[in-house]
Amino acid sequence: MAGSSSKAPAVEIDVDGLTVRLSSPDRVYFPARGETKLDLLQYYLSVGDGIVNALRERPCMLHRFPKGVAGDKVHQKRVPAGAPPWVETVRVFFPRWSRTADELCVTHVAQVAWAVQMSTVEFHPWNSRRADTESPDEWRIDLDPGPLCDWATVRRVTRVVHEVLDDLGAVGFPKTSGGKGLHVYVRIPPTHGFTDVRRAALAFAREVERRAGDDVTTAWWRKDRDPYALFVDYNQNARDHTIAAAYSVRGNPEGTVSTPVRWDEVDVVEPGDFTIATVPARYAELGDLHADIDDHVFDIAPLLEWAERDEREGAETPPEPDPAP
Repeated sequence: MAGSSSKAPAVEIDVDGLTVRLSSPDRVYFPARGETKLDLLQYYLSVGDGIVNALRERPCMLHRFPKGVAGDKVHQKRVPAGAPPWVETVRVFFPRWSRTADELCVTHVAQVAWAVQMSTVEFHPWNSRRADTESPDEWRIDLDPGPLCDWATVRRVTRVVHEVLDDLGAVGFPKTSGGKGLHVYVRIPPTHGFTDVRRAALAFAREVERRAGDDVTTAWWRKDRDPYALFVDYNQNARDHTIAAAYSVRGNPEGTVSTPVRWDEVDVVEPGDFTIATVPARYAELGDLHADIDDHVFDIAPLLEWAERDEREGAETPPEPDPAP
């Protein structure tokens, strides 16, 4: 895939019965291989069921790159006026600023295509859905390597994460982050608020830290973390904190993709294996590895018991992180 230097006219594309107009289709978005805005749209259409499954009915912040990923990034919460009538939204409230925002709420792949027309590269959904945006139904385990932490450490910690999940009877759905790390998602019933889900995530992180030793840190302050260790980032479960969805492209020159993987693949894949150039063929072969996540719901009650035990034993509860900008 490569873009030309001439300015091509806008194109109209039928996306499952809805028409999406794509301007500047030949604008280069990913300079490493020259993929264009049209290539980006074609990528998202190739994983359409997967990206919709990841975003379905969730408030979604958009990371836009109007000039391609070499240019400035725009964090956009609000769907702008003039969007097609079939673009759905959900209203969320931000207490810190006493404001609301009508965020994109995907139910159809054409809404993803429209967001690409708006120069969106990354999709960052909430871990709750519009039926009750204050009650998460997704627990997110974010394995975030420190600046000197290598992929071998990520692999070791992922094995520990899998072990703890098995001990709990929870089914985790792993994916690469599209960067240096790895994420694991667990479906939970929407019966707790963000504070409790974060407490549960912290209790889990502490158990992983106990089992993984020096490979893992749960230190809240960045300055207190060993740069060679991996931070199990429980803060990604705080209200209005989001991470890139499964199948979301990342805003880097290579166009890497946050890609679902099987547990047995973690020891063989490398972070750079998955890009908009390679994932479509993988998806055509394997389909959406997260397709049945809704069928595996785990009650976080045991984790809240762990949290209460840790607190009784003197563990401090770190302060809530600042809301996303």
